[in-house]
Amino acid sequence: MRSPVIPRSLLLLEVAGMALLALAFLALNQTVALPAPLDSGTAIVGMIFAGVALMLPATVALVIALARQLAPRLMNAPGHSAHQDKEKRDDADH
Repeated sequence: MRSPVIPRSLLLLEVAGMALLALAFLALNQTVALPAPLDSGTAIVGMIFAGVALMLPATVALVIALARQLAPRLMNAPGHSAHQDKEKRDDADH
């Protein structure tokens, strides 16, 4: 199975989300001193939520790409299945 291709813009969002989560972690452990507005607990929780939100689009794109590879008939079905086509083709009731 080939690996799914994710657009570069989604990968950049993923990297930005990871950087924001890492910054929130370091600020929470007081390893990094942030400016006054970003040093509060509310701002750190906001950074955590923003980091996760930035990582979600790439995750959804990856799951959809993997689902299309694993079950192409399930993901690309226009509303009818091959089973229905076979029934119509083998129908002897003229």
